[in-house]
Amino acid sequence: MGLTIYGIAASRAVRPLWAATELGLAFEHVPTPYQNGGTRTPEFLALNPNGHIPVLVDRRPEGEVVLWESMACTLYLARHHGKGDGSDLAPADPHEDAEALRWSFWTVNELEADALTVLMHRLAMPPEQRKPDLADAAEKRLKVPLRVLEQHLQRQAERGQDHLAAERFTVADLCVASVMGWVKPARALLEAHPATHAWLARCLDRPAQQAMRALARQQH
Repeated sequence: MGLTIYGIAASRAVRPLWAATELGLAFEHVPTPYQNGGTRTPEFLALNPNGHIPVLVDRRPEGEVVLWESMACTLYLARHHGKGDGSDLAPADPHEDAEALRWSFWTVNELEADALTVLMHRLAMPPEQRKPDLADAAEKRLKVPLRVLEQHLQRQAERGQDHLAAERFTVADLCVASVMGWVKPARALLEAHPATHAWLARCLDRPAQQAMRALARQQH
């Protein structure tokens, strides 16, 4: 019995690590960097033949569950380790579950590639390796999905709800915010979408997310 998450916080593994922390779960964290062959050992490839982090291993009474892909790991944790009663980030009903699925897949398809380009070429890469023109083009493309997100958050606010799926923070917010955080270097773009900007600040100010940032600095 027990839960293990392989990966480092300065990667997509932050998503299940953040979710497990939000849920207050007891879990083993195995820091597994993607550099220098850390994910290419026979032992790791037996868990994920793709050689990528994160990997989640859930040892359950009915048998061991091994899962990869960061969004899948995160949604799994919410579904199978959350209370589901509206008291935590787990979906409490089919509507919230649908919102979590919809926004997570939307993030992967509409947001992630350009958000990563902004992060890398505005902040993460050494200055001499950055290509501002790539970041400029990515920010231009991001205006389309950010308009969709902004309009949804505005409608939510009209209903008295501060988050994507409900009044409270749910796994839908976690999955989207884990990618939207990469857009922070594009400050003007975010400020042009005030509802999104304020929502993202609320998500990233959560204690569990702050703990993930501290962990990422330790593992860097």
